[in-house]
Amino acid sequence: MAKEGLFRSRLSSYFIRGFGAFPVRRGQLDKKTLRQAQQVLAEGLALVMFPEGKRSHNAQLQPALSGSALIAYRHGVPILPVGITGTEKIKGVTWLLHRPQITVNIGHPFYLPPVSSKLTKDKLAKLTNGMMERIAELLPREYQGSYLREEIAKYED
Repeated sequence: MAKEGLFRSRLSSYFIRGFGAFPVRRGQLDKKTLRQAQQVLAEGLALVMFPEGKRSHNAQLQPALSGSALIAYRHGVPILPVGITGTEKIKGVTWLLHRPQITVNIGHPFYLPPVSSKLTKDKLAKLTNGMMERIAELLPREYQGSYLREEIAKYED
C-alpha cells in the first residue's frame, strides 16, 4: 500500500505499481483499498503497510493510524514487525553520493489477540498501540517517540 499522492505522476505511478503497490487514501475508510488488501492476503501474499501513514519529521515513531491493525485483525493474519532507522538522512539527491547507513530490524511474527465482543474504536486503538509497541522494541530509544515506555505510561494512568 502506498499513499495516493505517489500515483499522481505517470512515472512514479508506473514505478510504484511495478512493485505491486496500490493507492490508499490516508485517514479515511477506503473500501476499495480494503478490498484490494483483502485480495492480496487471500492470495497468500505479503501486504506491506506503514502504520503511521507518513514519514516522521523528527525520526521518531508517531501515533499510528488503525488501518494496519484493522486489516490484520479482520483477516487473522500475522504481523511481522519491522523497525527501520537511518532513513531520515535521505534528503534530496545528495544521498546518492553519500549513502547513509540504514538499519532494518525484523522482529518475530505475531497475531493480534482476540477481542471479546464487538471490535470498538477503543479496542482497535489498543490493538494498534500493541502492534506499534512491538515495532518500537526493535528501535533505539531515540526513535521510539510516541511508543517510548515512559510515554505510554503517561496515558495508561
